[in-house]
Amino acid sequence: MEHRSVVIIGSGPAGYTAAIYSARAELSPLVVAGMAFGGQLMLTTDVENYPGFPEGVSGPELMERLQKQAERFGATVRYEDVTALDLGVRPFLLRTDSGDVTADAVILAGGASAKWIGLESEKRLQNRGVSACATCDGALYRGKAMAVVGGGDTAMEEALFLTRFATRVYVIHRRDELRASRIMQDRVLAHHKIELVWNSVVSEVLGGDSVEGVRIENVVTGATSTLSVQALFVAIGHRPNSDLVRGVIDMDDAGYIRVLPGSTRTNIEGVFACGDIIDPHYRQAITAAGNGCIASLDAERWLAARE
Repeated sequence: MEHRSVVIIGSGPAGYTAAIYSARAELSPLVVAGMAFGGQLMLTTDVENYPGFPEGVSGPELMERLQKQAERFGATVRYEDVTALDLGVRPFLLRTDSGDVTADAVILAGGASAKWIGLESEKRLQNRGVSACATCDGALYRGKAMAVVGGGDTAMEEALFLTRFATRVYVIHRRDELRASRIMQDRVLAHHKIELVWNSVVSEVLGGDSVEGVRIENVVTGATSTLSVQALFVAIGHRPNSDLVRGVIDMDDAGYIRVLPGSTRTNIEGVFACGDIIDPHYRQAITAAGNGCIASLDAERWLAARE
């Protein structure tokens, strides 16, 4: 059975950064990248806010560069899933598609997945005007009309952020009142660039090669109408990819893994977590990468203390 000092589960910015640091520490980490490797950045055409790329970089290219950097220092990357993880034995036991692996330390970097409306047209136009991250992609549509779907604090934050670039921001919400905190509601309702579209859902995203509008349906009257927008931001939540350790690792009610304050340590000694799987607030590539660095250093120091 193969044994590794460190196994990293996940291959987004957090996972690959953890691999870079662990490999440079000569821990020969194994990255189980998953079949859906690369994280959410694989769905992002242009990344303009990652330091070191003044001209921007595509999400897939950034992930490829991080992977090559990790492999350069000795990390092994496998494109398969962990099908089972036993944290009740030492060393830990991981079951993968190609066989079992044991590990002294495990870093959980599975990230999170955006919740989508579920439309075929929405999927077809992802990266062509449909996005789940205004901070990442809002500036790409400067000078255009945009729409946000959602009624919580995240949707309000996205809408307010987009007013920096948009000529108009429509907030489409299926109810007649917002779920967001009162202060966020007040800011949105008072902003001259934002228009609320109540009791409505998006039934279709319009456009050929890029978003040209959205068809909306009023859930009370059944009436349909069209909004002319060039970007649609879906802000109805994210789901952390933490099912593998549900019931074993401490999590909050939404499934985000809890770590000890000031560290990436979980409630199980030798298991660390980083990136979007622990972060319901920021969800940025750079914050995930920073988390990955911390997780690797925490794991390295934990291993050294055991020796």
